[in-house]
Amino acid sequence: MRVFLGITGASGALYARRLVEVLAAGGCELGLCVSAAGAEVLATELHGDALLSADEVVARLLEGAPGRVALFDPADWHAPYASGSAKVDAYVVCPCSAGTLGALAAGVSQNLIHRAAAVALKEERKLVLCTRETPLSTIQIENMLTLRRAGATILPLSPGFYHGESSVAALVDFVVARVLDQIGFSHELSARWGQ
Repeated sequence: MRVFLGITGASGALYARRLVEVLAAGGCELGLCVSAAGAEVLATELHGDALLSADEVVARLLEGAPGRVALFDPADWHAPYASGSAKVDAYVVCPCSAGTLGALAAGVSQNLIHRAAAVALKEERKLVLCTRETPLSTIQIENMLTLRRAGATILPLSPGFYHGESSVAALVDFVVARVLDQIGFSHELSARWGQ
């Protein structure tokens, strides 16, 4: 399976890290792009140091990711994910910032993450946007509705508590499992309802 993962500047680094780990370990061909704000959030939330360089943050992110992970610069317009002619099974933006959501809803491509998502929409491919914001403004809700109508799946980074998870890691896996289900990636991260 070939998947594009964009990481933008919203809270939710634990979800992004777990997605990278699971997709890479599962044999997925993963194209990864981290925005500057995304790298800063990863540095803050995973390492408690917003001043870590983006290169260091990404290197640490990929330490736990065996497999085929290709890193792309946000300004790389020649990346395969920037074109509809490339065969890609799914696109995920996790976490998806409110700014990224707005750019996508307006059809604005300022970086590779925006362009890859625009390609997913125009080619009618699977696009999962993992939003993390609360409370939501009317503008953000309308942007979500616009993108849903265009074919994107809006998947807020909101864990469920009905399985009785007792750790943060289990709550992260609950949400990551939902993302993986949406893109058709087989896993056993979380219990199924009724099982």
